[in-house]
Amino acid sequence: MFTGIVEELGEIVRIEPSDGSVELTVRGPLVTQDAVHGASIAVNGVCLTVVDVEDGAFTADVIKETLDKSSLGALTPGSKVNLERPVRLSDRLGGHLVQGHVDGVGKIVSREPGERWDVVSVSLPPELARYLVDKGSITVDGISLTVVEAGADRFSVALIPTTLALTTLGRKAPGDPVNLEVDVVAKYVERMLGDRGSEERAVTAS
Repeated sequence: MFTGIVEELGEIVRIEPSDGSVELTVRGPLVTQDAVHGASIAVNGVCLTVVDVEDGAFTADVIKETLDKSSLGALTPGSKVNLERPVRLSDRLGGHLVQGHVDGVGKIVSREPGERWDVVSVSLPPELARYLVDKGSITVDGISLTVVEAGADRFSVALIPTTLALTTLGRKAPGDPVNLEVDVVAKYVERMLGDRGSEERAVTAS
C-alpha cells in the first residue's frame, strides 16, 4: 500500500527484454537505502517487486500483463520515473490509499501554465469516469492528486511548484502517456451498492 507521495525522481538505467517480459533496472538512491529482495517499490504508480539491489539501483521483473496495461512499456533508458516505497503503519497518510494497481492509461491532453502552478488535462478511459468526482482523489503516474474537474472522458488537476519540480508531471507534454489508478474506496462502494441492489431485487421477486 502506498500514499501517492513521491519520494524520489529516479531514472531507468537498463531494460532487458526476456520472453515477453522485461527486467527493469532503476536508479533510486533514496528508495534503495532499505530495500531488500522481495520488497515493493512503486514505479510511476506500478507496484514492482525488487529482485536485486546494487549501488543505489534496483532491478525488478515486469511481466507482459503489466507492460500491456501500464505505460511502463514506453520507458527507455534515461527516462525519469516517480518512485515511492510502501507506507508503514506508523507513517502519516499524506496522500490517499494507493494500491499500485494501475486501472488504465491516459494521456496528457493539455497544459495551462499559471504564475505558480499548471492546470493539466488528462484523458480518461470511459469506464473509469464513474469513479471520479470533483475534489476527489486520483493517482497519476503514482502521484496523489485532487481532481479539479471530472468529465466523461477527461479530468483536470492543478500542479503546485513542488509537484512540477519533483515528479515526472513537470516534464510531461501533451500526448505523453500516464498511469491512472482511481480511488479504491469508490470501487468498493460501487461493488457494495451493486450487491445490495441485487439482494433487494431478489427479495422483491420472491
